This record gives sequence, structure tokens and C-alpha cells, in this order.
Amino acid sequence: MKNSELKSSRRRFLKTTGSVAAGSALAMNFISGKSAFAMNNDTLKVGVIGCGGRGTGAANQALKADNNVVLTAMGDAFEDRISKSLENLKKERGDQVQVDASHQFVGFDAYKKVLASDIDVVLLTTPPSFRPAMLEAAIAAGKHVFCEKPMAVDAQGIRRVIAAAQIAKEKKISLVSGFCWRYHTPKREVFQRIHDGAIGEVQAVYSTYNTGTLWSIPYEEGWTQMTKQMRNWYYYNWLSGDHIVEQAIHSIDMGSWAMNDMQPKSAMGTGGRQVRIEEIYGNIYDHFAVEFEYANGAKAFHITRQQKNCSRSYHVEVWGTKGKAIIDVIKRIDEITGENPWRYRGDGNDMYQQEHDELFASIRSGNLMNDGDWMAQSNMLAIMGRMAAYTGQTISYEDALKSKEILGPAIDKYSWDLEYEGPPIAMPGMTKFK
Repeated sequence: MKNSELKSSRRRFLKTTGSVAAGSALAMNFISGKSAFAMNNDTLKVGVIGCGGRGTGAANQALKADNNVVLTAMGDAFEDRISKSLENLKKERGDQVQVDASHQFVGFDAYKKVLASDIDVVLLTTPPSFRPAMLEAAIAAGKHVFCEKPMAVDAQGIRRVIAAAQIAKEKKISLVSGFCWRYHTPKREVFQRIHDGAIGEVQAVYSTYNTGTLWSIPYEEGWTQMTKQMRNWYYYNWLSGDHIVEQAIHSIDMGSWAMNDMQPKSAMGTGGRQVRIEEIYGNIYDHFAVEFEYANGAKAFHITRQQKNCSRSYHVEVWGTKGKAIIDVIKRIDEITGENPWRYRGDGNDMYQQEHDELFASIRSGNLMNDGDWMAQSNMLAIMGRMAAYTGQTISYEDALKSKEILGPAIDKYSWDLEYEGPPIAMPGMTKFK
């Protein structure tokens, strides 16, 4: 990829995102929050918001990332999630878990109470729809942040994330994303070689995320509509963003990484709901296919499905003028073929742990890190792909980022009695772009 094109793309992205941040009322509200502290040896207190499997795993990794870290606050919409997570964490980390009953917060406003407690670092691991508001609140409160992917489910959420990430830079707050492959040693090696020109100018990227079906929780008598959706949040696009945003985003992120995070010009796609059609599967699709086109003529193709008894595939292939890079997660292959052949032969690493190791090291040293720009970009690509598939239209990046679509209610409207159907199942050619 030519340097002039990369610089031009970055200028366009910064111009677009800069105008979004400048036009947001958030910018003025954030400046007054507590500033992050510089290099120190004090005990770092951690809070986790969202205590499911990912939240429990992230808390465990945070507690292993530094010699002087304790968990002091937990929040979740469901009390049983906190109880189970707390039990498991105490078994794993013992005295590092110091969450008394007064710091176990339950309900839709639990995040506010966690942030109001005396913590230094917060882990945002709820369903994705909550994250823009929680990220804003965390940055406003001066907390360092681990923010699981995806960070938002729609473009208005991404705009909020962009603004919050910018304020984090100004307040010298570390912000680390849950795009775990960016913290995987073999992936860092192969993508660095791509960027250094080992395969020449990148012309095409092909990525897949083809898996089987996932978990679901049977409905119980007495559950409200909101409880049904929250317990099975993955299957409602207003909570998860659909599976192209919630899970396949990992492959889309690696595709964007290969393109040096260049902003695409447009996206065209398709998708649907063939086999996962029962009520418990909400309103999401079970397959997508998207083509991203770039200003320099390069294209990126992404395919994902979640269907039983089908071939699995989780990989990225990058074609250049001098060769090809192959990143195959299932086969554990990271290699380059062509004029500059290479294959990663070293040891791997625990990328989930690496995320937290680097986050806490940055806090200790005062050399703060911020994944904000590229994490928002990758998240926006997945949302853009969903938009193109849902509508059947070719959508430009600029239009996608400016979209007025809001998938769910505002976080302060959430309650267990809320009757919210969510958007109808999308029909390409009939569902309109907003």
C-alpha cells in the first residue's frame, strides 16, 4: 500500500472522526473528570461491569497482570451473574478478590455505582449495546479502561466511542480494546511484515468466520420480555449488533489491520436467516457476505456464518503484488509465500493476558496507551457490513458513519418492565438505510 494513499486515508478518517467529536456535547462534559495518575507503585483497584464468562475471564487476567492489583467492585444486571463470577474468581485469585457485599451492584444502573467506587481501572464486559454510555462514563470518571469488543452496535454508538477515546487521550487515560489478535505475538509478526512490504502492495483481503451455533438459554415462566432478551442478548441485534458485529468482527479487524486501517470507500453485502429461525434466535441473521472497496482499487471480502453441521473456517488471506500472507486461526498458521517466504516458528502467547499485561504496564509507567482510533474503525466496518447486508444497498463509509439509526433504547430507559420489540428482521431490498 502506497504511503501517500495511507496518509490520505488517515487524514480523511481523522477529519471525519474529528468533526464527530467536535460536534458532540460530550467533549465539554468530560474535561472536568479526575485525571489519571502517573507512574506509581500503589495498589491498583479494579472494577468489572458485566460478570458473565468474558467479564470473569477479563477480571482474572487483570488480577494476573500486575503484582499489586485487587478486585474491589462488581456490577451486573443479574445478581446470579455476580455470585457465580465472584465464586470462580475467589477460587482462582484468592485474597486479590476483595469485593464485599456493599460493592456488588445489581441492575441497569450498576455501572454508575462501580464507577463511583474507589477504583482505578474498569473492565467493560457487558453486552455491546451498553458500552458507549459506559465508556463515556468511565472516561468522565477518570478510570483506565479495558473495553471488550465490539464497542458499539450502531453508528451513533461509534460516534460516542470516538469522542470518548479522544477525551481519554487528552486526560491521559489508558484505553485498551478487546481485539485480542492485535495482542497475539504471531499475528503481530505477520502483519508487521505485511506493512513492511513483504508481499508488496496489498490488492485484496479475504476473511472468514464460519462457525457452528452458539449457546441459548430456554425461556422461563414469568420472564418479562426484557428478561428474555437480556438472558439471550446475543440474538437481538439491538443488544449484540448481530453476529457479524459481535463475533465475526475479529476477522474483519484483521482484514482492516492488513490494510493498515485504511478507511474503505464503500461496502456491498448480502445475508439472511436460513436455519436459525426459531423465536429464541431473536432477530439476527445466520450468514453474511460483504465486499469492501477501497479508494486505491483494493478490495476486502468477508464471509461469516453460524450454522450447524457446516465446514468451519476462521482465517485471513492477504494478496499483494509480491506474494500472499495466510493467517489461519484453526490451523495455527501465520505465514507469507511469494518473493519473501516466511513462517512463524516461535512460541505463541496468551493474547487475552497480553491485553491486560500491556494495559497495567502502561498505567505503572505513565506511558499511556489508546486503541481508540483503530478499534472504532474496525467496529465501524462490521456495522457498515451489516448495514449493507440488511438493506441490500451499496453504502459509503461517510454515510455509514453519519447514520441516524439507533437500534435500541437509551440506557437510562432500560427496566425489566420495558416492552421493547427491537427492529424487525431485516429484509434486503426492503429494509431502508437510515
